[in-house]
Amino acid sequence: MKILLLNQVFFPDVVSTAQHLSDLATALAARGHEVTVVSSRRGYDHPDMIYPACETWRGIKIRRVFSTRFGKGAKWRRAADFASFLICCCTRLLFLPRQDVVLALTTPPLISFIGAWRAKLWRARFCYWVMDFNPDEAIAAGWLRADSFAAKFLERLSCFSLRRAEGIIALDRFMRDRIVAKGIAPEKVAVIPPWSQDDEVRFDAAGREKFRTAHALAGKFVVMYSGNHSPVHPLDTLMQAAERLRQETDIVFCFVGGGSEFARVRKWAAATGNPQVLCLPYQPLDQLSASLSAADAHVVVMGDAMLGLVHPCKIYNVLSVGAPVIYIGPTTSHVTEILEGLQPHHPWIGVRHGAAEDLARQIREMRTAGVAHDRRLPVAVAARYSQAMLLPQLLAVLAGKGNAAAD
Repeated sequence: MKILLLNQVFFPDVVSTAQHLSDLATALAARGHEVTVVSSRRGYDHPDMIYPACETWRGIKIRRVFSTRFGKGAKWRRAADFASFLICCCTRLLFLPRQDVVLALTTPPLISFIGAWRAKLWRARFCYWVMDFNPDEAIAAGWLRADSFAAKFLERLSCFSLRRAEGIIALDRFMRDRIVAKGIAPEKVAVIPPWSQDDEVRFDAAGREKFRTAHALAGKFVVMYSGNHSPVHPLDTLMQAAERLRQETDIVFCFVGGGSEFARVRKWAAATGNPQVLCLPYQPLDQLSASLSAADAHVVVMGDAMLGLVHPCKIYNVLSVGAPVIYIGPTTSHVTEILEGLQPHHPWIGVRHGAAEDLARQIREMRTAGVAHDRRLPVAVAARYSQAMLLPQLLAVLAGKGNAAAD
């Protein structure tokens, strides 16, 4: 089959959606499908980085299009960058040969609408991989008013994509419920969590020591938030806890990654002069195991209003390195369901947003308990969220062979 994949980011970008789409594309090409990807020429967090316009990688045809580079400093800048990519994407799709299947993700939000329309014109099968759910997310975050023209317009486009899709992939049951509430038939929606990076992420004892030595973390209890720093995953409670623990010289808070909020975190760290805070950019994929293994506890955050709208994918890689988990978010979520299923095998703590004092206390207790030395995770748990388990389910949805679901 000829299969078209649409998303703003793809290999060699290292953000989560790029990694997962690259895994899928590689698997499709290995099965003999003719795979084409349309993505942006600019790096997602490093727009100065320009990728080739045309490239073949592992048998996959990559067609990258132009977009502006105004950045993420203001809403209009992000909107302009998104709009320029979408316009160029539409133009590029006009000159592609007919495809049998079109799969669209959600970066930028309107890419699914474009994919749905192009699939309709081609009379191709359309599938929708919902990595985050807009415009609902934008409304919940306060970026859009629910009664605004923009919100209503985007809602119509979103519903068109959902209705046109023959297969929809939601990342958890809360997201599935949001989709079904739009009037979408439940049997169209498969619940398939994003898998851990099995080939790249595992506990790396040697890499752990090398990373800790390089960043003067030897002998420290390292609390790490690694990944996209976004307003939908508010870090204020963690930052406040770091302030309360600044006199605890053996506890270090390490922020690794990028995103629209990363600059704010770095500015806060510089302004407070907290010596126990370390900010680092995204780590290369081949060094991800080392950086993740270096932490004694990993932080996973879910915004209170974001349940079912976004999915904290980092939990799977955290579990892959067997690290204790610090969860900040709603009492009930996909993350808590996973963590509660691990008891008593895996150490974790959880607090609501705003409970900085409680969080600081529990971090002290976690450090004292020495839980970070035990990196064993039940084999059945690791397998449940592995690529080997979940990727075949996604391939089945694309092939129209039923919406196998994993909760």
